Amino acid sequence: MILQFIKFCVVGGSGLVVDFATTYLCKEKLRLNKYLSNSIGFIVAASTNYLLNRIWTFHSKDPEVAQQYIQFIGIAAIGLILNNLIIYLLNDKAKLNFYLSKLIAIGIVTLWNFFMNYFFTFTAS
Repeated sequence: MILQFIKFCVVGGSGLVVDFATTYLCKEKLRLNKYLSNSIGFIVAASTNYLLNRIWTFHSKDPEVAQQYIQFIGIAAIGLILNNLIIYLLNDKAKLNFYLSKLIAIGIVTLWNFFMNYFFTFTAS
C-alpha cells in the first residue's frame, strides 16, 4: 500500500501540471472564462490521473472502465469540495496564510482521494 500511495502522489503531481497547463491554455490563449477554464483543467487532469492510476498505481483489470471512471471523478469532485472547505476554514476563519491553508488542504485531500480510491474504486485490482 505504501508503494501505491507513492505512485498515487506522483500521478497527482503530474495531474497538477496537466491541470495548470490546461487551465492556462484555456484562459490565456483561448480566452475562455476563468471558471470554465478551471473546470476544464480539473476534468482533463482528473481524467489523466484516472488512467495513470488505473494502469500504473493500481494495475486495475476491471472491465467496468466507465463505471470506475465515474466513481474516480466523483471522489475527485468531493475532494475538490473538501479542499475548498478546508481552505475556507483555515484561511478565512482561522486566518492562516492562504498557501499554508492550501498545503494542509492538499495533504488531507490527498489522503481522502487515495483511501477512497484504494478501497472503493480499484477494489477489484
